[in-house]
Amino acid sequence: MMTGVGLLLAAVPAWAHHAFAAQFDINRPLQLRGTVTKWQVTNPHSWIHIDVKGPDGTVVSWAIEGGSPNTLYRLGFTKESLAPGTEIVVDGFQSRDLSNEAVGRNITLPGGKKLFLGGSAPGASGDGAEGTEKR
Repeated sequence: MMTGVGLLLAAVPAWAHHAFAAQFDINRPLQLRGTVTKWQVTNPHSWIHIDVKGPDGTVVSWAIEGGSPNTLYRLGFTKESLAPGTEIVVDGFQSRDLSNEAVGRNITLPGGKKLFLGGSAPGASGDGAEGTEKR
């Protein structure tokens, strides 16, 4: 009995951690240009919050999932990379529920520097997936 309970408890973190296809849609690629409002550097995923202005001037807030802090720092991020007010372009994939949430593949900073987000999105680690380029 105790062995069964132990195995069940060991599996809980696996349930909580999702794969790309469970939450995001490969058939809904997107590109967002917005202004960083907040960067949450947390485990197991980081979150970049941006405000995106639509063609009609309406501002919509989006949450973009990225990789773990350790992964981001190895890919070239620093604590200063995403200060509030920084305008970025995010390439990624929208959530399956069509909310204003996405997983980012990469971001482009002012000046053109591209950083991969190291998360679950195809190409997020600069692995050569279509549409990615390592700089």
